Order: sequence, then C-alpha cells, then structure tokens
Amino acid sequence: MIVYVVVAIVLSYLIWIKCIYCRQRPTLVKSLKRAINVLTSREINGDDISALLVTAHPDDECMFFAPTIIRLVELKANVHLLCLSEGNYYNQGAQRRQELLNSCAVLGIPDCRITIVDHKKLPDDPKAEWSVSLVSSVIVHHMRAHSFNMVLTFDESGVSSHANHTAIHKALRHLAFSGQVPNGRRWTEREKTTGYRRLGLWTAPALKFEMTARKETGTAGRSDCCLLSLVTVGPLRKYISFLELPFSWLQPACLRCIIGSQGYRRAKDAMFCHRSQLLWFRYLYITFSRYMFVNTFQTIPQGPKNLKMY
Repeated sequence: MIVYVVVAIVLSYLIWIKCIYCRQRPTLVKSLKRAINVLTSREINGDDISALLVTAHPDDECMFFAPTIIRLVELKANVHLLCLSEGNYYNQGAQRRQELLNSCAVLGIPDCRITIVDHKKLPDDPKAEWSVSLVSSVIVHHMRAHSFNMVLTFDESGVSSHANHTAIHKALRHLAFSGQVPNGRRWTEREKTTGYRRLGLWTAPALKFEMTARKETGTAGRSDCCLLSLVTVGPLRKYISFLELPFSWLQPACLRCIIGSQGYRRAKDAMFCHRSQLLWFRYLYITFSRYMFVNTFQTIPQGPKNLKMY
C-alpha cells in the first residue's frame, strides 16, 4: 500500500512539473508586460523589450542566467550583456573573453551587444572589494549609451556569495535608491566615447559599443527601466535540478523564466564553451543546478528621480 502511495505522489509531482512547463510561456509574457509597463492587450514582442544583463565574470551568463537569456531571445528581445571583468584571476583573460563570445553565440546574443570591461580596480578576485561608486558609474554610463527598459543582475547574496556578484547588486541598489536610473534617452556617439574615457575604461577591441545608429523600433522615448535581481535559493533547492520547479512556481516572483529539455541543452552547450572553467565540480553543477532550468527575479525598488544624497 505504501508503495502505491509513493508512486502516486511521484507521478502527481511529475505531472505538476509538466503542467508548469505548459503554462510558463503565457505567464512569462504577463510578467514581462507588468515589469516593463506595457499596458496594451496585444501580444508582447521583441521590440517592447530591451534588456541589459550585468555580470561579473565570463561564464556567469550561462551558469546563472541561461534560462532568462534563452527565453528573452526566443521572444526576439534586444538582449545586451555587460561583463565587468575579463576573468583574469588565473591570467586567462584573453581565453575567457573568447569563451564568453562563443557562449553568447550559443545563447543567442550577438558580439555587437557584448561589452567586457577591463579595469584595474575591477579585478576577478573573490577577495577584492569592488567600489560601489565605480561599478555604479560603469552601469549607468552603459545604460545611457543605449535604451534599456530592463536591467537584470544578482541579488544581495549573489547566488554563490561571490564578492564581485554582490558588489554589482550593491551598485544597482545604490542607483535605484538615489534615483539615478537613466530614462530612455540614448547618448549621442560623442557622449558615449567621452563618458567612458572619463571612467578610464577599456573594452576589448572586438567588443566595442555599438557605434552605429540602430533603429529602435518601439523603444524610443522610454522613461522607465525596471531593475531585477536574481533570487538566491538555499543549497537543497539549488541542487535538485528541474525537480525544484514547483517550489519556484509557488514562490512570489516579479519574473520567472523556465526552460525545458531543448533549452537545457543550449544552456549546457554554452557552459561547455567555457573550457578553461570545466573542472569536475562544474559537471556536477551542470547536472544538478536549478539555475540551469529556472530563474526567478525580484524587483529592486527605486527611489525618487535624482535624489540628492547629503
């Protein structure tokens, strides 16, 4: 009798997961509409979404954010990546830059939308304390150089508690609280160049900012930009693979991105592009991490615009 009960519970749980997969796309579209304030009844399309993903290192994009990137790309959204270091902790910066390009190609982000920052004060080092002021400046300058209505990054725990991850969240939270999140006005080409020179930043030659005018159908004139942080979960939920989906489904979230077997294969292929990072425990991560299947985000609250800090 107990065996039948256990089998029934397991089958019910798997059917629940299947139902979640069936419902996730319309739920995602509704969540995106709320997040970016699209108040129309029409189906959302890629022209409505211009998203910036801010990460700390090459491989963060596929280790932690692959479900989000894959789903946004499927909706034909304009997805950009800003990586704040070249991953040079073991003097592999050049190799890891190329691995990042290859990974993003698999995920669907073209080279022209990828920016890797190389700054001596932003080293790839879990013991380094990145300056909140500097990180904030880099992010806000990049936002002004484009027209984003969505910015995604880590939460205060950084998924893995890496100091570089949490520094990005602190910087974005600072921008939000002080009301410095830019509106939809894009910088001119001269402003782009001057702004980054003042910061003393350098980007890999192959990854320069888009310096040619790009038609922004449906994106011009945006005044709002939502800031979203990737929710960190405990070790038990983190390492039960797709079996964690019902827990993420029941928890409140501003945005929830879920991928199935095809999306998982793409995420895994993107991870395999980072050959320099494929140590034995990374294979375990690829197999068991729920971040290979689902991302949940919470909103970072924003304060009054241009709040003066004394």
